[in-house]
Amino acid sequence: MQSNSIFDPGMFVLNSASTGPLGHLPALDVMWISFWSIGLLIFSVLILSATRKWIKNGFLAAIFKLFAFVLFLFGSYLMALVVFTWPA
Repeated sequence: MQSNSIFDPGMFVLNSASTGPLGHLPALDVMWISFWSIGLLIFSVLILSATRKWIKNGFLAAIFKLFAFVLFLFGSYLMALVVFTWPA
């Protein structure tokens, strides 16, 4: 049955044809993307720890914290893509 509404709840249901956002990549490439995302997350934590311990200048610390936050967001986004591709 075809839905005439703008919102189609069936688009959120996973079926056998749905493989996720990275479904067109081989499984080993998805594995490497997951390693890169884990690395970005760890690197952002290390930057935040080093900033709190060694950088006393407030402006420079804010720049490093902003950079670490961007790395964290990008790593989290990549990890979410990997998780949504997992059933493939």
